[in-house]
Amino acid sequence: MNSVLKGLRIVEGSAFVAAPFCGMTLAQQGADVIRFDPIGGGIDARRWPLTADGKSLYWAGLNKGKRSVAVNVREPEGRDLIVNLITAPGEGGGIFLTNFPTSGALGYDSLKQRRPDLIMLNLFGNPDGSSAVDYTVNCAIGFPSVTGTGDGAHTNHVLPAWDAITGVTAAMGIVSAERHRRLTGEGQYVRLALSDVAFAMVGNLGYIAEAQINHEDRPSYGNYLYGAYGSEFRTSDARYVYVVAITNRQWTALCEATGLTEKMALIEPLLDVRLSDEGDRFKAREAISAVLRPWFLARTLAEVTATFGGTGVCWGPYQTFRQMVADDPRCSAANPMFSEVDQPGIGRYLVPGSPLGFSGLPRQSPLPAPRLGEHTDEVLSEILGLGDGQIGGLRDRGIVAGPIDL
Repeated sequence: MNSVLKGLRIVEGSAFVAAPFCGMTLAQQGADVIRFDPIGGGIDARRWPLTADGKSLYWAGLNKGKRSVAVNVREPEGRDLIVNLITAPGEGGGIFLTNFPTSGALGYDSLKQRRPDLIMLNLFGNPDGSSAVDYTVNCAIGFPSVTGTGDGAHTNHVLPAWDAITGVTAAMGIVSAERHRRLTGEGQYVRLALSDVAFAMVGNLGYIAEAQINHEDRPSYGNYLYGAYGSEFRTSDARYVYVVAITNRQWTALCEATGLTEKMALIEPLLDVRLSDEGDRFKAREAISAVLRPWFLARTLAEVTATFGGTGVCWGPYQTFRQMVADDPRCSAANPMFSEVDQPGIGRYLVPGSPLGFSGLPRQSPLPAPRLGEHTDEVLSEILGLGDGQIGGLRDRGIVAGPIDL
């Protein structure tokens, strides 16, 4: 965690990845993010991956550092509580993050009547408001067609990249709107569509222009890096590594570290290329790989690691999740981003804080995700000023609850 956003209060009503990731990103910068969920848990409260006894590691991962309120928003009294939380007075409050359809009491126009400087960010699947998730967006933007073995099959990635980028974009949107409010006193209704983020990124990377200017679809090149040199290699102990040479410095370092500079030079007259040019390295990728492959096959991963250390070679080992956790110092307590955290109901494990490091602010250890409804009484008392008797009455009527073990 950091404390750079201390003083901001965001009320979050969300599911899936992008919106909870946005809230977690803000919480890890010190914002007070209050998530509300149904008393029995929302649609992602038990989403995979799960522990052996059914606890959601997904929930724990995306809700770190937030406060949790369990409330029955189907009842008018429950909706009123959320409206009051969103519109409660205070300089840093009046911010609502959601990817749920909003209308009536939780719609922007209604909430703005209660707090004119309201900031509301609403996430959608598509810009017309229709449903979309990462997989249904990714299949439409060309990447599965250029991923994989090149045999015509579509290969979907398993990383929800568009969800992640949308979550960070949403966090940027909230921070931008809040800065505008501080300067002008004006609130904002911010719309953001998952598919817009994806299509924008495709355009930013030049792929839309490539299709329109070159009038062709790019083929799949397997695991080769398009437009420069990058390929995977097997080591003698059946491990795999990926090596990249985009810049001339990386290319020179690779040739010198492997002792193959002279052999690589022979490729140039044979294929009429200049390997000092990254595009020509891509054209000569098969020949370059043929020269490099025996070098890797003659060495273990440990020997490759020792040889490349301090040379400027750009490379990395292929690792399973378990190998990553066991062997990679970047994913360990040696990295100040990580700390071991006791997650209620799950146990103690390595948890990342924010990747951002600010020179003027000390890093704080990441906080665990809350139990469902863990902060119900605290939030209603602190922000809405409700007394114990009032909160007890809400509990008796089934309007609020918590903490709850899912």
